[in-house]
Amino acid sequence: MTKKIKLDIISDVVCPWCIIGYKHLEAAIVELNLQEQVEIEWQPFELNPDMPAEGEELRAHVARKYGSSKADSDKARDNIAQAGAEYGFKFNYFDDMKIVNTLDAHVLLDYAHQIGVQTELKMRLFSAFFTEHKDVSKRDVLIKEAEAVGITAEQSQMALSDDELISRVKTLEAQWKKMGVSGVPTVIFNRTSALTGAQPKETFKQVLQELLDQEENSNTA
Repeated sequence: MTKKIKLDIISDVVCPWCIIGYKHLEAAIVELNLQEQVEIEWQPFELNPDMPAEGEELRAHVARKYGSSKADSDKARDNIAQAGAEYGFKFNYFDDMKIVNTLDAHVLLDYAHQIGVQTELKMRLFSAFFTEHKDVSKRDVLIKEAEAVGITAEQSQMALSDDELISRVKTLEAQWKKMGVSGVPTVIFNRTSALTGAQPKETFKQVLQELLDQEENSNTA
């Protein structure tokens, strides 16, 4: 295969199904032995762009936004935790857990892409929020998590105060919404087709295999 498969993954770091969907995709890539043949770029999407700095208690948030009862919330948390556990990801939900603003996280992730550690930072932020009870809206938390993947505090501070970078992230968010993306995760394949939701591993394998077959056919035509 001469060309890499470009995968744009539109997601938010406080979206539980985004990490589950990625784990399904990752497993499909590994089973097809495509680790060196795909190029992943995480794209910004804020589930709650108007979320204030103090955040909102998660149960109250899902009740307000989705009309979910406590029983609904408990069931969803159990389902999410089970789905994560299948791929070794631990969801540690707790009673006072908050949903938070994620703009700064997306700004830092955009910078991380520029220096080649975006997926590493994305995984770190998923774990920080869902497993380690950290507030990923706080800049000191983001800076420390970025240090864990090789981004210096100085680099993070520079990125988080870069007006051009912030504007770029907001523009990207608006572009994806204009293109019809309204839910996450959404995976876009070679900027030509897309799947939304935490699709099963086999679904991702099927689409990736079709792209491989198309590339092979075009090379032999």
